[in-house]
Amino acid sequence: QVHLVESGGGLVQPGGSLTLSCAASGSIIGIYYMGWYRQAPGKQRELVADITSDGSTTYADSVKGRFTISGDNAKKTVYLQMNGLKPDDTAVYFCHQRTHWGYAYWGQGTQVTGSS
Repeated sequence: QVHLVESGGGLVQPGGSLTLSCAASGSIIGIYYMGWYRQAPGKQRELVADITSDGSTTYADSVKGRFTISGDNAKKTVYLQMNGLKPDDTAVYFCHQRTHWGYAYWGQGTQVTGSS
């Protein structure tokens, strides 16, 4: 059974930084997509950033220039470096991974709060 385990969330002052990590446990083969999504209270889940196996990345306009996604397929781990955090970045952040075989997995979420 595959589990995605996120870590690195927390409370940070505006302008601060956090790094989120997401590691897959269990037998997961053929990862081609890894991404971070977030969901704020009362809002729909939205894409923050993603990366494919060829290294292509996508970022939400709201985080461009502040967040950086990186992945290590061999370690089945994806990271999200977040700089210049704002109160609007406050949300539960979810990790998402997909495989060539049609499987998709979500993590349980980690809370990020940007507040003074």
